[in-house]
Amino acid sequence: MPDVGNTRARYRRILRFAARYIVQTWWYEIVLPRFGLSGIVARGREARLTRIAQRFHVLAVDLGGLMIKVGQYLSSRLDVLPPEITRELAGLQDEVPPVPFDDIRRLAEAELGVPLERAYASFDPTPLAAASLGQAHRARLSPIDAADMGYDDAVVKVQRPGIEVIVDVDIAALRRVAGWLSRVGFVARRVDLPSLVEEFATTSLEEIDYLHEAGNAERFAASFAGDARVAAPEVVWERTTRRVLTLADVTAIKISDRGSLVAAGIDPKQVAHRFAAVMFDQLFRDGYFHADPHPGNIFVTPVGMRTGVGMRTGETDAAASAAPPDAPDWQLTFIDFGMMGQVPDGLRHALQQLMIAVASRDGARVVEAFRSVGFLLPTAETAELERAMTELFARFGGMGFAELAQVDERELRRFAIEFGETMRTQPFQLPENFLLIIRAMSLTSGMCSSLDPEFNIWDAVEPYAAKLLRDERGNVVQSLGREALAAAGTAWRLPGRLDRIVDRIEEGRLVAQSPRIEQRMSRLERTAGRIVSAVIFVGLFLGGILLRVDEPVWGGILLGVSVVPLLHAVFAGALGRRGPH
Repeated sequence: MPDVGNTRARYRRILRFAARYIVQTWWYEIVLPRFGLSGIVARGREARLTRIAQRFHVLAVDLGGLMIKVGQYLSSRLDVLPPEITRELAGLQDEVPPVPFDDIRRLAEAELGVPLERAYASFDPTPLAAASLGQAHRARLSPIDAADMGYDDAVVKVQRPGIEVIVDVDIAALRRVAGWLSRVGFVARRVDLPSLVEEFATTSLEEIDYLHEAGNAERFAASFAGDARVAAPEVVWERTTRRVLTLADVTAIKISDRGSLVAAGIDPKQVAHRFAAVMFDQLFRDGYFHADPHPGNIFVTPVGMRTGVGMRTGETDAAASAAPPDAPDWQLTFIDFGMMGQVPDGLRHALQQLMIAVASRDGARVVEAFRSVGFLLPTAETAELERAMTELFARFGGMGFAELAQVDERELRRFAIEFGETMRTQPFQLPENFLLIIRAMSLTSGMCSSLDPEFNIWDAVEPYAAKLLRDERGNVVQSLGREALAAAGTAWRLPGRLDRIVDRIEEGRLVAQSPRIEQRMSRLERTAGRIVSAVIFVGLFLGGILLRVDEPVWGGILLGVSVVPLLHAVFAGALGRRGPH
């Protein structure tokens, strides 16, 4: 663990590392290509990226703190970072050194106000897991707490001593680096780095507040109340403070342990698809999601192991025997709720539209969804992007990783180069509130592919997108129905209003302010006819949609006939205007 008191040296070391490789990247990727040396730059790029990743790996392990978090985040960005970087940083999660137990004991006792022997019946000095901000130990609850909770096995998370100072220093350094990069036009046009750092800082500060994490755990459990697919550990509030968190021990089969899953009679492929569906529910249905779903934070819990996840000890067998026939025989149990994300309603709707567009392979709609989400600036010229997306769907749409591996490598490389050039010309930007969404989806995709090598993200997205599309069509039909009622009301009132106008003319009580009163009356009559045609169209159209399910022939006939009043409603006014004035 670094010396907490030497914060200035830590700050300078992070800035020196960033400055060195910012300058190096600027030299190789911007300056040298302007002198016609792009070929030399390309040949040495892989080796340079590998060296940078290796040196950052060393820096992160040496410093700890948020540098580990930054490395873990970068390792999950398989979508935008070269494999030379992601491979090198992938092992950071497993390389965090544990804190000596004496330091953990002192902090925990200071927080709880009593010796560990009084707070718990037993406390294992060997950590169950060590992370960048804290570490976890197994414990047994005291008899009083165990009687109250209904179980005695617990996991206690204890914050790393001095981590608050380290987090403050690291955030300050990251803000400085973001300020440097925001002055680079290429970077500033595509991402608001200062905003991303602030989002990262907010998340990190929340993550070291265990009271906040405990509240997140309860909110997550409430989101899936009554959903037999998902579970979360109960919080032991009597033994929880801002820096100590006590939870029910829900340790089970690690989601990435394929061998143990198979031995327990659980199909890893089913786990992959259920995990993807649960993550989609969090992102697109609830708008509240687990933003750190890496393998260490998710267990697969067989029915017989469900204790401390909303059931009391002794109730497990009874609950299992009373479960409905269609209840799953295993659950996905989430832990570690320090990093949670929220999707505002507007952004969630835009993401739903993006999912529908991708599932329907509609390149133009994908680009429009990019705008809605905030990926593209409003001034972006998107004709080339639409063409590239259409070509992407036409050639590779629906393929999983296994199928893509069978495509000719030269074809893939050619398309990747062309597509990459198109993407680089677009003014892409990363909107706010999106850092955690990308992290969650990257980890989800990687986990599912490791469980099922033939996992196809299209297959996982399409059923969800189909449901969204059905909901969207239902809303459209409701909207058409409302418009039809409004038009029918107008058409119903129109003859009476025309009669009153004629009466006023016959009685001489109508004062004509315009010499072209006949033209206006003619227009009014045409408008009335168009409204009636529109009402007829809506009725035939809705009737056709409803009949197509049970009577496809008659439904098709009604839909076809509805075209006639539609054409009249649309073109009658235009044809009328072409007549003599």
